[in-house]
Amino acid sequence: MELLLDILPDAFPWVRFLPEPDVHAFAVELVDTMRAADSIGNSASVAQLLTAWQHSAEVHSDPELLAALTRDHEADYGQVPDPRELA
Repeated sequence: MELLLDILPDAFPWVRFLPEPDVHAFAVELVDTMRAADSIGNSASVAQLLTAWQHSAEVHSDPELLAALTRDHEADYGQVPDPRELA
């Protein structure tokens, strides 16, 4: 795991924007997903995982966006309609 954590910033430079606990979580999830994907011969889940974590890094790289997404809005905006009923 330490070797993986050492090479992650070279392979995925955007991990530098993730908080340290998230880097560890990403590494564990990456290994688990790669093993599972290999077992079924389909790497689509790995690509999805990388995209999701990259988006998380993008949020952490922008202090204003991170603040907007993590602050308590102190409001209840009411019931959310069922999207199946909107179609």
